[in-house]
Amino acid sequence: MISLLTILAVGFLLGMRHATDADHVIAVSTIVSREQKAGRAAIIGAAWGVGHTVTIFLVGSILILFRVTLPPRVGLSMELAVGVMLIVLGLRNLRASFDWPAASRRHEHKPTVHYHAHGDYIHAHASQAHTPPSHSHQETPVGRLDRWFGRSSLYGMVRPLLIGIVHGLAGSAAIALLVLSTIPSARWAVGYLVIFGFGTVLGMMLITLAIASTFSFGQKRFVNVGRHFEWAAGAISLVFGMFVTYQIGFGAGLFNANPIWIPK
Repeated sequence: MISLLTILAVGFLLGMRHATDADHVIAVSTIVSREQKAGRAAIIGAAWGVGHTVTIFLVGSILILFRVTLPPRVGLSMELAVGVMLIVLGLRNLRASFDWPAASRRHEHKPTVHYHAHGDYIHAHASQAHTPPSHSHQETPVGRLDRWFGRSSLYGMVRPLLIGIVHGLAGSAAIALLVLSTIPSARWAVGYLVIFGFGTVLGMMLITLAIASTFSFGQKRFVNVGRHFEWAAGAISLVFGMFVTYQIGFGAGLFNANPIWIPK
């Protein structure tokens, strides 16, 4: 019993540490870059963790119970999905951040414009010395989706959930191999995956809570910090995603005749 509790405790702690991996933090940062409410950001982090746990549990259980060995090309393709997803998230954030000043070009007299965001809608407040203030809305593609499906309480969790599922593909094989090498019992190994998932959920909740709190703190003191934070998150995600894609496609040889895959 002591050894089982030790294994579960280690699994929980490793799950929390797993949430701090660079690709995880970068992906989640692109999602919560607009969130000013720490509580909602924590829920988004939990949704990401649930999606990650579902994939880890399903794929890891199959590998553990049936002793399946993934071909190198399949394993690399699973990891490539993470790189592609980071690129998409980065482009999405960059496009949204560059749309912020677009509304100002619609004013003939070029008034002073102040930008801020409410959810996925960008607001531009303009004022002149002898004219009443004007107010325009620049709707982003994500904002349009929110307008279409916003009535569904589950919609806001779909994006981080799907991102977590994709991230789980990249790490499931390595985690399963680690469990197989240290835990002889299949039941204990599957239980380890569950506890590992709980640790990942909690770790990601804390990370998103910290990111959103920092953003909210800065937003109160700097008017345009939201746009700059969103741009930075998008740029980092794009560059890191391109790096991961190149490393997997050409460094590990996914696009070559003899791919080499080392789960990590």
